[in-house]
Amino acid sequence: MDSDFGIPRELSPLQQLRSQYHPELPPCLQGTTVRVELGDGTTVAEAADSHTMARAFPHTLGQPLAHFLRETAQVADAHIISELPSVRVGIVFCGRQAPGGHNVIWGLFEALKVHNAKSTLLGFLGGSEGLFAQKTLEITDDVLQTYKNQGGYDLLGRTKDQIKTTEQVNAALKACTDLKLDGLVIIGGVISNTDAAHLAEFFAAAKCPTKVVGVPVTTNGDLKNQFVEANVGFDTICKVNSQLISNACTDALSAEKYYYFIRLMGRKHSHVALECTLQSHPNMVILGEEVAASKLTIFDIAKQICDAVQARAVEDKNHGVILIPEGLIVSIPEVYALLKEIHGLLRQGVAADKISTQLSPWSSALFEFLPPFIKKQLLLHPESDDSAQLSQIETEKLLAYLVETEMNKRLKEGTYKGKKFIAICHFFGYQARGSLPSKFDCDYAYVLGHICYHALAAGLNGYMATVTNLKSPVNKWKCGAAPITAMMSVKHWSQDASYTLTSIGRPAIHPAMVDLKGKAYDLLRQNSQKFLMEDLYRNPGPLQYDGPGADAKAVSLCVEDQDYMGRIKKLQEYLDQVRKIVKPGCSQDVLKAALSVMASVTDVLTTISSTGGQ
Repeated sequence: MDSDFGIPRELSPLQQLRSQYHPELPPCLQGTTVRVELGDGTTVAEAADSHTMARAFPHTLGQPLAHFLRETAQVADAHIISELPSVRVGIVFCGRQAPGGHNVIWGLFEALKVHNAKSTLLGFLGGSEGLFAQKTLEITDDVLQTYKNQGGYDLLGRTKDQIKTTEQVNAALKACTDLKLDGLVIIGGVISNTDAAHLAEFFAAAKCPTKVVGVPVTTNGDLKNQFVEANVGFDTICKVNSQLISNACTDALSAEKYYYFIRLMGRKHSHVALECTLQSHPNMVILGEEVAASKLTIFDIAKQICDAVQARAVEDKNHGVILIPEGLIVSIPEVYALLKEIHGLLRQGVAADKISTQLSPWSSALFEFLPPFIKKQLLLHPESDDSAQLSQIETEKLLAYLVETEMNKRLKEGTYKGKKFIAICHFFGYQARGSLPSKFDCDYAYVLGHICYHALAAGLNGYMATVTNLKSPVNKWKCGAAPITAMMSVKHWSQDASYTLTSIGRPAIHPAMVDLKGKAYDLLRQNSQKFLMEDLYRNPGPLQYDGPGADAKAVSLCVEDQDYMGRIKKLQEYLDQVRKIVKPGCSQDVLKAALSVMASVTDVLTTISSTGGQ
C-alpha cells in the first residue's frame, strides 16, 4: 500500500550506527557553486549507427562531456554558476533493487538544500507506475532519517516496468508538466537508462523544461563502458556473496565429501560470478562468456566438471565449490535455441503443456532429455521485458544432476575411484541484494546523487551521472556527466533469449559482457588451475565498515586500467598546448614537425577506428 512507503524503520544497533555515517564529497562537489567544464561533443559508440542515432535523437545526440571542477581549478572556459534558483526535482526507482539506492536520494536531497533551501525533491511511489499516476512523497530530512546508508528500495518502492510505450512516455510528460518539475532523476540499470535517454529526447522535442538524468544502479555490474566504471550495488552483492561462498568452501574442506554448486544472480552476463571468484577463490567457475565463445554444449560443461572432480579425487580431494552465473543457461547454444522456440510459441498463445509437441526435432530431443524440473522452468512465461526468468531456472541443479549421473557411471566402470559424488545446490541472489550497502556503495551512491543536482543545475538533459578513478580514495574521484546517447548502439539482430526486449533498430545501452581480453579475466585464467587443485579458499568475512577491509573495493575494478574521462581531459590539455605552440608566426621547423606528427597520429587513429578498436 502507498501508505507503507517512507514510514520510519525500526533500526538495529548496527543500522543506527550506519545511519549516522556521512559519506565524504570529492572537492569538485563541495561548496555552494556549480563549476562545470563542457568538453567536445561526443560521438556515437558505433560509426555504423550514426544515421539511426541521428534520426532517433535529433535534439540530444552529440552533446559534450561535462566535468565538474574544484574551486581552485583554473579552467578558462569553465562555467561558474553561483545564482542557483529553487528547483523542483522528481526521483524514481526503476528496475531491481540494489544496495545503496537510498543514498542516491540522500545525496540529491542534500545537494538541493545546500544550493537553495527552498528546492523540493519529490519521490515517486511504486516506481514508474507511480510516475505515471503522479503518486509522490516529498523527501525531507525526517523522511530520510532511517533510510540513510540502508539497503532496499522500500523508501519509495520500485518497479521493473519500462518507460517505453507512447502511452507511458506521454504519462511521464504529463506528470512532469503537472508537477512543474525542473528535473527527473531515473535510478536503474541498462534498460532504465536507455529509457531515460529516449525520454530526454521526447521531452526536448516537446519543449518540456524537465531535464532527465540517469544514475547507474544495478547489482548485475553490466552497465559498464568507457564512461561508467562501476554500478551502485555491485560491490555490496559481490562482497556478501563472497562471504557465503567462502563459508561453503570452509564447510566443503571440513567435511571432505560435498561438492557445492552455487548459482549467482547477475542476469545474462557473468560479472558477479567473476568478481566473487576473484574474492573467494572457489575451485571452479563456469563463465557464460567462455561458454558462448567456445560454443560449449551442456554436455561439454558437464564433462569439464566431471574431469575436474576426477582429477581432484586422484589427489584425495573429494570436495569442491563450483560457481555458476544465472545467465549461463542462455549462453549454451542448444539451450538458447530451445528457449527461443519456447518463447516464440508462448507469444503465439500456445499453452505450456502443448509446447513440447510443436518444437523442432532438435529442440524436442533436448527438451525430452532434460529432467522434469528443468522442463517446467523453461516453460515459464518470459518476464515483462521479454527476458527469460533466469532466477527461476535452476541451472546448478541441472549440472549437478548431469555430473552425478556421469560420475556414478564412471564409478561403476572403475574409471573413477573417489568417494561417491554428493552435490549440494544453492542460489545466492535475493539474500545479497537486500543487504546493508558496503561503505563503497554508500559513498558512490551519495556522490552520484550530488552529481545529479550539478547536472540539472548546469541544464544538462539526457545525461548519466558518472565518477571515474573510483579505485582511488574519494577525494581523488573525478565527477562528471556523460550523454547517454554516447553509450548507445543499435542491435540489428536478436542475440539471445535473455535479452529479446530491445527492438531491432532501436538504439539502446546494451549490457556489457565480461571482457575475455580484460585484466580481471586474465587474473582468473592465471590462477584457475591453482584454484581448481590447491584449495586456496579465501574468506573476506562479512561486510566491514571500519578497520581492515572497510575500504576494500572490487578486484575487477582495481585491476582494470580505466579513467576514460580523465584521459579525455588529458588529451584536451595536450591539444590545447599544441594550439598554443603552433600558431601563425611559429617557425617553419615547428610547423613541419607538427604536420608530420599529426599525419602519423591521424593515420594510426583512422586504422584503429576502422577496425573497431576500443
